[in-house]
Amino acid sequence: MIIAVASGKGGTGKTTVAVALVQALAAEGSQTPLTFLDCDVEEPNAHLFLHPSLERREEVGILVPQVDMDKCTACGRCAEVCAYHAIAVVGRKVLVFRELCHGCGSCTWNCPEGAIREVLYPTGVLEEGRAGAIRFAHGVLNVGEAMATPVIRQLKQRFLPSEGVAVLDAPPGTACPVVETLRGADFALMVTEPTPFGLHDLRLAVQVARDELGVPVGVVINRDDVGDDRVDAFCREEGIPILLRIPLDRRVAEAYSEGRTLLEALPAYKRTFLRLYRQIASLAKGGSGHGPNRG
Repeated sequence: MIIAVASGKGGTGKTTVAVALVQALAAEGSQTPLTFLDCDVEEPNAHLFLHPSLERREEVGILVPQVDMDKCTACGRCAEVCAYHAIAVVGRKVLVFRELCHGCGSCTWNCPEGAIREVLYPTGVLEEGRAGAIRFAHGVLNVGEAMATPVIRQLKQRFLPSEGVAVLDAPPGTACPVVETLRGADFALMVTEPTPFGLHDLRLAVQVARDELGVPVGVVINRDDVGDDRVDAFCREEGIPILLRIPLDRRVAEAYSEGRTLLEALPAYKRTFLRLYRQIASLAKGGSGHGPNRG
């Protein structure tokens, strides 16, 4: 089962929840293989809490066009088929803007002279290792690169298991990197906070996960005893189950600032997160959370 832990905004406690969930399963001693993928490739930080031993590292990127000018006739076909304007023909010159290229290969396939081949343009790295019983991997986007999605896609292709439980820590927000992380998940666990900003961004995240991608959704309300009850009202109206409430607790913040996890600070939460997992497994199997319950 693939569980994507997401949030409409940063700072809601998404990584705290994702790490606690996989740690609780590992502490239970289950024989089910456990995998944790940190898909927040622009700012991965789960390794600061899980402390994996990173054993393998590989460079990843996208395939960008390289033009053989001895074969090129400057016909302009490559520029015509490029949806991202990543290639242009100016006189007898062919200009490639690799920062705009999405690696779709259209220019290579459509070149009538066979003058274009694809070469790897590195945009990030993948690192893999273990944190005890947990197989861990994350992607790291190179500084200055704009597109995180190809790194996330290759992280999932390379390390997403065919069996067991995989917890994916998604980037914040609702842009393309989040969509790529959620795609193919069995369940989306949305971590929010009971504030106007939290509600606004939760609405957007639910729309992406449930309404656009068809992924069942459940909610964790962090810092539950602050703010107001509008998140509760929204979830009630939309038929979205609230699976866990975590009160504001100074001990959690102190542990986070020291690189310790929620379960390390408050071991009693282990049973809470095991119960959360069982709820997720039941909802994912039943397909609940797909649509509003207005009856």
